[in-house]
Amino acid sequence: MNQFKGLGVAMITPFKKDLTVDVPSLKLLTDNLVENGVDYLVVMGTTGESVTLDKEDKKLVLETVLSTNAGRKPVVLGVGGNNTFELCHQLDRLDSAGLSAILSVTPYYNKPTQNGLFEHYRSLSEHSKIPIILYNVPGRTGCNLLPETVSRIAFECRNVIGIKEASGNMEQIMTVIHNTPKDFLVISGDDAITLPLIAAGADGVISVVGNAFPTEFSKMVHHAMNNEMVEARALHFKLLEIIQNLFVEGNPGGIKEVLQLMDKCDNYVRLPLVPVSQNTSEKLRRMLIDEDFLK
Repeated sequence: MNQFKGLGVAMITPFKKDLTVDVPSLKLLTDNLVENGVDYLVVMGTTGESVTLDKEDKKLVLETVLSTNAGRKPVVLGVGGNNTFELCHQLDRLDSAGLSAILSVTPYYNKPTQNGLFEHYRSLSEHSKIPIILYNVPGRTGCNLLPETVSRIAFECRNVIGIKEASGNMEQIMTVIHNTPKDFLVISGDDAITLPLIAAGADGVISVVGNAFPTEFSKMVHHAMNNEMVEARALHFKLLEIIQNLFVEGNPGGIKEVLQLMDKCDNYVRLPLVPVSQNTSEKLRRMLIDEDFLK
């Protein structure tokens, strides 16, 4: 389980102007993350715009990350959706070479009951060759995986090893930490509340801001996990205002704008997403200058 403690980064998918995958930028991003303190990589999650990638795009992105990473860090692949049977078929066919785990978001739109959510994840568990990390993000899915259901899954589903919790509800997340097995991973899905969640017993974060600031955010996470709270707080507050403004016009528009300002990649996103406004871009630029990330 230790390979998923600390800082995981939900990687963006860089695009060229014609909105094809920007392979050179993806290679540079992968190397930068691996070489600057990230503990593991998460490919094709929400931040990677997985819902607008077709089958060939997904194949190209995964192959690029795996070949560039070359086994240096664990890689987690996003495999989620609202058709349980189709997901099971995907997992049956999945070539898991080079992968360490699956990150699977709760079913969206269908609005399943808590028992339906349990049966969904039990089915995925029975078909997956590698461990599964649950992903609860009710603000996107309209579906909240409640603590009692997480606990049931944790105790009854053999290879579900943790949860990325992005409900933003501190009380709910602390209940999950308290009511799951000791070795069950509870991972923050919100950069802004990672520090207090680690203080409450969480095992790290799957981060958006880490795409741009892997060194600083990794240090913050590891200081917090080592109970070095003075150092952790200083880094937390250095990045907090930037984090808060990454999401005002949606994700990954904000983080892609920051990466463009830092000359890491272009800020193209696929519809229905659009780049952030000039006003947000200028605000982010000023913050980067104020915190000495830009000259």
